Parts: sequence; structure tokens; C-alpha cells
Amino acid sequence: MNSKTNQNITVGVDTGKFQLDIYIRPLDIYFTVANDEKGIKEAVKAIKKHQPNRIVIEATGRLEMPFIVACAEAHLPFVIANPIHIKRFAGAIGQKAKTDKLDAQLIAHYGEAIQPTLSTLKPAVMQSMSDLVARRNQLLVMQTMEKNRLQILPKALAVTIKPVLTVFKNQIAKIEANIVKLIESCPEYQAKNIILQSMKGIGKIAAASIISNLPELGYISNKEASSLVGVAPMNKESGRYKGQRKIQGGRHQVRTVLYMAMMSAIQSNPVFKATYQRLVAAGKPKKVAIIACIRKMVVTLNSMLRDGVMWEAPKV
Repeated sequence: MNSKTNQNITVGVDTGKFQLDIYIRPLDIYFTVANDEKGIKEAVKAIKKHQPNRIVIEATGRLEMPFIVACAEAHLPFVIANPIHIKRFAGAIGQKAKTDKLDAQLIAHYGEAIQPTLSTLKPAVMQSMSDLVARRNQLLVMQTMEKNRLQILPKALAVTIKPVLTVFKNQIAKIEANIVKLIESCPEYQAKNIILQSMKGIGKIAAASIISNLPELGYISNKEASSLVGVAPMNKESGRYKGQRKIQGGRHQVRTVLYMAMMSAIQSNPVFKATYQRLVAAGKPKKVAIIACIRKMVVTLNSMLRDGVMWEAPKV
């Protein structure tokens, strides 16, 4: 039986590590499921019969991605909402109490009142873009190895390397063209891409890597963003031992791409150039200075995506 009449159905989903809290408005239906394959399948089946106008889920990290993928596959209309917008909405309506059920109700209320634009994210496209960026990195490594061999091998053997370098060059160009096509296929990716590339040093590959491998950027705190990339310094202390603070973990693929982006930014972006020179002048090792600049870059990009603003260098 179809429970939808002429009323707009909005679903609010509060995401937890182990469960999803779901509220359907204005039907006043609330239920929870496990945040796993079985639970998500159950939730999608229950939601779909009400033919919702939008399913609103707060972006808090990759915990919501399996549910979003399931919604996309089921052709359900979903919105990945900025948690800051929901928090502001809660303040506007005077809601201070917090429980999982109240959070789900709040998200549904936000979706009904604000009617945010439906998301056009395509998880399959996101994965394809991530795979292309990874493959490009592999080709670059092999290209560098061949270039190094070209310098040390006899000239008689150089003729066997140059055709290989041509193949690498052509394949890298094809991959870059495919990445651009994928970004152009989705309005949300296009919008993010424009904002990201407005910062000098961030090119199309760095932007694609962020979009595909760090979709949370713009929805999380600056500290969380640094940790996800793996550029947040961690204390290494135990008893009397006081070790140096080091970076660890994080998503190495996007960190590698951002490292290369920072090498460019140090040359072309006066803000990062000044930061790098100041740190080196203060005695910091060059690699440490570069990582600190990457951390500054990630924090800045997170704020830009969160607020939907283009890069603007501070006035001196």
C-alpha cells in the first residue's frame, strides 16, 4: 500500500558508527537500523515505499557513504547536508536538546523547511575518478624510473626507452582527459572543482583527488580534515620519553598529490611561499615545513568548500 498522499515526505537520517536513526516527516515514523549492509538494505526498502521527496543525511565523514551509495542505486532523492547549516537551523528554531531521535527529527525538519537542493553526487563516478588518479600516479612513478634510466644507460639503449616514455606521456594525457570529463559530468563536482582550483597550486589532478578521495572536505572540522589527510602532528610520548611529533595514518593517496601541489604552491602562491620560507628560516627541516604548509592548505580548502568561497590571498 502506498502511504504517500499529497503531502511532501522528508526523511532525516542521523548517522552513527554502528546505527542509522531515521525519521520520516510528517508521518511521524521513527526507526533505527544497523549501519551495515543488511541494515541499510532494510532502511532503503522501508523508506522507498513512502516515495520521499528528499532524504537528508548529515555529512560527518565516510560513515554515511554506504547509505548514500544505496540511495543512489535505488534512485532515491538524497541531500548530503552541511552539518553547520543544520546546527544553525537548530539555533534558529531554539532546539538545544540532543538525542539520536531528536537529531533525526531535526534533520528531517531542516529538509522540509529549507528544501535544500538535491545532491547529484555519483558514487560510481567518484570511485572511477579515484581509480584514475591512482593509475596516473603509478604511471608517473614508472615514467620517472625510465627517465632516470635514460640518464645512466648507454646511448645505444636510449632508443629503447624513448618510445616507452612516449607511451607513458600519451596514457597520462588520456587519463587526465577522462578525469576532466568525469568532473564535468556532475554539477557538484564542477562547483567544488572551481573553488579548489581558485587556489594557486591546486591543479586539476589535485582537485580531482580531493573530490574523489576526500569527499568530507567542507563538511568537517579543520582538525578532522588534517587528520584525514594525515598531516596532523601526533605526540609520541611515554613516561620520560619525549619523542618528536610526527604525522601518521591518513589517506596517503591524497596526501601524495597534495605534496606535489605544495611544491608548485611554494613557487606560485605568495602565502605558502612566505609560510615555507619563514619555517625554514626558523630552523625547521624542509620536509617538516612542507607538511606544515600542506596542513595550512587543507585547513584553508576545508573552509573555502564549507563557505562556498573562492581563494583570496590575505591583504598585506
